[in-house]
Amino acid sequence: MKKLKALFIFILLASALHANTSERPYVLLISLDGFRWDYIDRGLSPNIEWIAENGVEALSLEPVFPTKTFPTHYSIVTGLHAENHGMISNSFIDWETGERFTLGNREMVENAKYYQAEAIWETLRRNGIITASYFWVGSEIDIEYRRPHYYHRYDSSRPHLDRVEGIIEWLQLPENERPQFLTLYYSDVDSEGHRTGPYSDELNASIALVDSIMGVLLDRLEDIDMLDQMNIIIVSDHGMTEVSHDRVIELHHILDDYDIVTDGVGPVTMIKPDNADDIEPIYRRLKEKEENYRVYLKEEMPTYWYYSAHPYIMPILVVADIGWSVSPWPYDPARGYFATGGNHGYDNKHIDMHGIFYAMGPAFKNGYRTGTVRSVDIYPLIMEIFGLQPRSGIDGNLENMRFLLRE
Repeated sequence: MKKLKALFIFILLASALHANTSERPYVLLISLDGFRWDYIDRGLSPNIEWIAENGVEALSLEPVFPTKTFPTHYSIVTGLHAENHGMISNSFIDWETGERFTLGNREMVENAKYYQAEAIWETLRRNGIITASYFWVGSEIDIEYRRPHYYHRYDSSRPHLDRVEGIIEWLQLPENERPQFLTLYYSDVDSEGHRTGPYSDELNASIALVDSIMGVLLDRLEDIDMLDQMNIIIVSDHGMTEVSHDRVIELHHILDDYDIVTDGVGPVTMIKPDNADDIEPIYRRLKEKEENYRVYLKEEMPTYWYYSAHPYIMPILVVADIGWSVSPWPYDPARGYFATGGNHGYDNKHIDMHGIFYAMGPAFKNGYRTGTVRSVDIYPLIMEIFGLQPRSGIDGNLENMRFLLRE
């Protein structure tokens, strides 16, 4: 009799364990744009620190190259480098049509042809999982089935707390309508970093602001009894470094006798000569004058950038040394916003360009610290939380992240 009773108890415990592990997973992916890897050390973000202490904390998050907002955000949700997902910069030219994509052009931002990869909400939709986005690069595509089920068009003026309440409202929908994967985005730290640099009092205030919003979010998740169920992943797309009027490279002094098309100012400038025969002479001249920048032919870029295969990438790339800025035209300090305060876009191996990765929830270990992780590995990590196989052909690798998860 005792053996039968013990067996019955064992079956009940096993059933309870099975029921617990089969619960619907929830993931909230949050981006704090421009939140550099070391900002947490300033003692201004107690709520983010609490998440890190009660979950997983990476030393830093290595973004893809170029370390700009659109490429890096799209890499996080596709598991691909920029050359493979097509969002090669915040601004670029489509050479087939002559159109210029810019992040400030609403028509371009919503044009699906520029998002040449499957984002995670698309993968999850195909697997019957409801998704939602309170802002993320690629979430507003003009094809319905390529968007999250619920989404908002980006509006930088949208009040901070409205975004939190939007997340809470979605999570209070009936279970068969409720999203299990959600995104949330704030730009404050990046915007202030550009304006006043990474060491200003104003930047510190923006860190404290977004942290206070994270505190409200945690409280509201607790209010609706979702905090214990939610896997919260906080990332940033890149870091920030100081720039100066005194550190500007004016390319027109070097190439004033060539007819060229350029794209990009600040950390990176691409060059396409009107005459293809000028590619080699222009490259050689820039190489001879190489100081405070590096010049590369498209086919000779560092392999770890994964930045040579896409047709939008121009034949020549000039990349400034950290803290320096490239200007294709005569530099006017009165108009030179890109060379004041702070900037990003530089080599993704430089620590100033690294962002953050903190995660907490039932899927993650508790109190676990690790070294630098890669943004392209976040997509397969989230797929693993949902018990799904990542699509084939991605650049990310689950094995680089699996150890962050509970056994």
